[in-house]
Amino acid sequence: MLISPNDRIFVAGHRGMAGSAIARRLQAEGYQHLLTVSRSDLDLMDGPAVAAWFADQRPDVVVLAAARVGGILANSTYPADFLLDNLKIQQNVIENAWRQGTRRLLFLGSSCIYPKRAEQPIREESLLGGPLEPTNEWYAIAKITGIQLCRALRLQHGFDAISLMPTNLYGPGDNYHPTNSHVLPGLIRRFQEARESGDEEVVCWGSGRPLRELLHVDDLASAALFCLRHWQPGNDDLQHINVGTGSEVSIQQLATMVADAVGFRGRIAWDTSKPDGTPRKLLDVSRLAALGWRAAIPLEEGLRRTVAEFVSERASGAEVRL
Repeated sequence: MLISPNDRIFVAGHRGMAGSAIARRLQAEGYQHLLTVSRSDLDLMDGPAVAAWFADQRPDVVVLAAARVGGILANSTYPADFLLDNLKIQQNVIENAWRQGTRRLLFLGSSCIYPKRAEQPIREESLLGGPLEPTNEWYAIAKITGIQLCRALRLQHGFDAISLMPTNLYGPGDNYHPTNSHVLPGLIRRFQEARESGDEEVVCWGSGRPLRELLHVDDLASAALFCLRHWQPGNDDLQHINVGTGSEVSIQQLATMVADAVGFRGRIAWDTSKPDGTPRKLLDVSRLAALGWRAAIPLEEGLRRTVAEFVSERASGAEVRL
C-alpha cells in the first residue's frame, strides 16, 4: 500500500469541486488525518507563506487540486491570470512538498493539456504532440508545466509525484457563473432559470456539434484514491494518466438532456457566432482500466443528481457558486 490511513494528507484546494470530492472520499475510506487550510489563512500563490506552512506541517501525502479555473470566456479574457496564478500555485506546492519530505504527491491536471487535433481517443503519449486549443491554451500550458515539474523531480530526485488528467468534470461544488462556468453547469443554470421564468427559448453558444466526455467528480475522487493506493510508475514510464469514462456526447445532445432534467419544454437555439472550442476530446482510458479502475456513475444518473442538488441548494438559500 503506497499510502496509509495514518498518513497526514494535505488536500490543497479542498473547497473546490475536485478537492472537496477527494477530501470526502478520503474521509469515507478512513483517512482521518486530513490537512486543509483556507485561502484566507494561506494563499498558495505566496511562496514564502507556503514554504513556512510546509516546514511546520510536513504532510506525508499531498493532493494538489487547487487551481484557477474557468470556461472559454474566462480563459480568453484573463490569459495572464490563468497562466501566472496556476504556475505560482503549482510551483509553490510541488517544490515545497519535495523539499519538506512529502512521501507521495498527486497533481491534478486536465484533459485540455492535449493538442487540439490529437488523434481520438487521446492517449497519454499525445502530450506535446501539437498546437493547443486557443480558447484554453493558457490554463493548459500551466498544467503541462505542472506535469513536467513532477516528472523532472522524479527523474532527478526520485520524488514520488504522479499526475491525473481528468476529462470534463461535473457534480457537487461546480461553478454556475453565467459567463465563467464550464459547459454543463452553464447549461444547467441557463435551462433552470428559463424554466422558472417561463421562457420559450434558450440560446446556447456555438453550433452544438462538438463532442464532450463528462466525468462525475465523485468518480474522479474514486480514481484519485485508487491511484494513490496502487499506481507506482517507474522513472522511465509516463507519470500522468487519463481519467474518464471512455464515452462522449454532443453538446446538442447534452443540452437536450439538461432541458429534460430540469423540465424545460421550450426551444433550444444555437448562436453560431460564439466559439465552439475543441471539436472533440475523448480520452483513451485503457491504461487506468488495465490497472483495475473504471468510472461507475452513468451520465444520466449523474446529471439527475447534479440538477437536483443545484435546485435544492438554490431553494434552501445555500451558497451556490454563481
